Amino acid sequence: MKVIAKILTLAGSLMLLAGCASQPNAFANADPAADFSQYQTYAYFDTLSTDKQQYQSMESNFLKVAVAQEFDKRGLVYDPANPQLRVNFYINTEEKIKSRSVPTMGGYYSYRDPFYDPWMGYGGVGGGYETRIDQYTEGTLSIDVVDTATKKLIWEGSVFGRITKKDVQNLEKTIDEAVATVMSGFPVQAPAKK
Repeated sequence: MKVIAKILTLAGSLMLLAGCASQPNAFANADPAADFSQYQTYAYFDTLSTDKQQYQSMESNFLKVAVAQEFDKRGLVYDPANPQLRVNFYINTEEKIKSRSVPTMGGYYSYRDPFYDPWMGYGGVGGGYETRIDQYTEGTLSIDVVDTATKKLIWEGSVFGRITKKDVQNLEKTIDEAVATVMSGFPVQAPAKK
């Protein structure tokens, strides 16, 4: 059960990034003193935060492939023997509860819920309000980029959002989309396609 829960958590975080249910929230921070034009090579930390105790997780493999695609577009070369940059990942999921007050509806008006609510003041048949509780999973994916010479974090990018069942069922695609969203904030951008 714990393995399934962790997979769902990782998948959920990535799916949030992909924005299935809503637009993902993404942000990035860069060390203002870092000269990103000097970096040409990268590798991954030997043990990633997304790995299990005894083995490399499926999520780690998908993340490495997705980041490699993004770095390749930017001209960085994978070099595990002599990397200038090292990359790590972090995935977290959290159960959330959201409450909302909606007008009580009788009969056929209930078809609107959970898709949309009427305007404020709309009383419907009953004229009252009730509280609805929604439970969902929010996921977060973070990518850290460290300068190997200084052992200093020089860039971090994160994305978070709601995770859906569809996101979990299409984990590799969800991760690809989440990583692309995060890497859009990387200081070195991929050249425009012609």
